[in-house]
Amino acid sequence: MKKLGFGCMRLPMMGGADGEVDKREFCRMVDTFLAEGFCYFDTAHGYLNGKSETALRECLTARYPRESYILTDKLTSFFFEKEDDILPLFEQQLEKTGVSYFDYYLLHALNGAYYEKFTRCNAFEIVKQLKEQGRVKHIGISFHDKPALLDRVLDEHPEIEVVQIQFNYADYENPSIESRAVYEVCRRHQKPVIVMEPVKGGGLIQLPEEAKAVLDGVGTGSYASYAVRYAASFEGVFMVLNGMSNYEQLADNVSYMKDFQPFTSAEYKAVERVREILKQQDSIPCTACRYCVPGCPKHIPIPGLFGCYNAKKQFGDWNSDVYYGNLTQNGGKASECIGCGQCERACPQHLPVIRHLKETAALFETQA
Repeated sequence: MKKLGFGCMRLPMMGGADGEVDKREFCRMVDTFLAEGFCYFDTAHGYLNGKSETALRECLTARYPRESYILTDKLTSFFFEKEDDILPLFEQQLEKTGVSYFDYYLLHALNGAYYEKFTRCNAFEIVKQLKEQGRVKHIGISFHDKPALLDRVLDEHPEIEVVQIQFNYADYENPSIESRAVYEVCRRHQKPVIVMEPVKGGGLIQLPEEAKAVLDGVGTGSYASYAVRYAASFEGVFMVLNGMSNYEQLADNVSYMKDFQPFTSAEYKAVERVREILKQQDSIPCTACRYCVPGCPKHIPIPGLFGCYNAKKQFGDWNSDVYYGNLTQNGGKASECIGCGQCERACPQHLPVIRHLKETAALFETQA
């Protein structure tokens, strides 16, 4: 199977983000994608306010034989409250997408709170039963939390076959996301990896000029190509999802992934340099040394919160809100800082940590 997957969260739209999917354009994209030998499509019940699933029915599943594509959907916690809600939701997803089974069915956006809900509602057992019935071919999770939680989940649920993670060169050592450490947990458990957000919502295309010059110096590929190929080059990664909102993006992605070439040593060095340049663009120049953490009386995970702040400011990364919520779900919000100053005394960079915590609280805790 070719390693590029069609992420259907950012489809071509008419009338803006709240408009309708441009079915004609989407059909053209689907046709080219399949004709070039790609077959993996990924959606979820909430994508585009439900329009992603129905667009797939009209543009893919009603037009092509079932064996010609692989379709992934997800069980999202927003859409059920109790165990009895799960099967009716699953039936609705099958109806909306126009299929009788899903190739992959993922428990969606797993974090600490959602893991408790999935467990309380017996979701893992229900999905296992769906697999036994042939209505789901493979069981997986998409994951948005810390490595320790993933390790626990995979220990407790060995039936999980694949793990979808946020993974890109900018987040590789990001203290709020920890892409590398999460990936390494997957490898220890020998779980194939599906990558999401390889271009960080488009942020790794709109690069600073200095970073563009570095990539231009190693080849002629698009900036998206370096991000996607970077993720696809890691051992154990069997699929890299990329959301494509117009035909030009699809044509570019297909051009370099139809005959995928792993990263060269020169390209790895270039990306490391780009990562350094991006780090220099951070609004808060925290090095994540964590010297400030042990003595904090409010147990605030300061480097992780600053990582969320930088990603939100630099890339407009909506996932930053998710990770901020994960880091603070049991307390330790930036607003809980009492201004004792121990963090500033411990910081080898001499950062005005208290001021930055106030800025972080204003960004993440005052939204409507």
